[in-house]
Amino acid sequence: MQIIGLTGGIGSGKSTVASFFAALGAPVYIADLEAKALMNRSKVIRREIIALFGPYAYSGGLDTQYIAQIVFKDAAKLEQLNQIVHPKVASHFKRWVKKQTSEFVIKEAAILFENEGYKSCDKIILVTAPSKIRVERVMLRDGVSKQQVLERMQHQWPDSDKIALAHYHIENIDLEETRKSVQVLFSQLSARIK
Repeated sequence: MQIIGLTGGIGSGKSTVASFFAALGAPVYIADLEAKALMNRSKVIRREIIALFGPYAYSGGLDTQYIAQIVFKDAAKLEQLNQIVHPKVASHFKRWVKKQTSEFVIKEAAILFENEGYKSCDKIILVTAPSKIRVERVMLRDGVSKQQVLERMQHQWPDSDKIALAHYHIENIDLEETRKSVQVLFSQLSARIK
């Protein structure tokens, strides 16, 4: 089974691309969603996060806005959070892959290059969009300021560095063009694996 990494900077539209692959029948693992689910259900992770961020990290469930306000201004705290969560997500992903029966799976992860997760993928798809569009998308989606989006973007590699390591590149500006690109890529991946 081939593991196809799917990544892109915040607001690039990688989740949209992932949904297009899922609609075509590809099993898709959304690392950020699984990480949040693990942070909410794992007592071990919960204890470690509370030790790092204090009791306000959870108000009923995980308070992602509270944590985001801290980690996107403090690189050391972001690294500590990643050290808590990423190994557990990686283990969860391995267990998930073993349950799949298809020829390839899509692993969607925002920081696939930054955390070296790309090294465990057979191929990488990079989704990009112009910075202005990305900022507008995230402001609308998350209800955050332009400054907050820019702070998050600073913690991700620039697209130029990612393009050099990616096998496939989808420019996500027009939704229908993106959908067509995914259909073509899905066919290519299916044909190469067969």
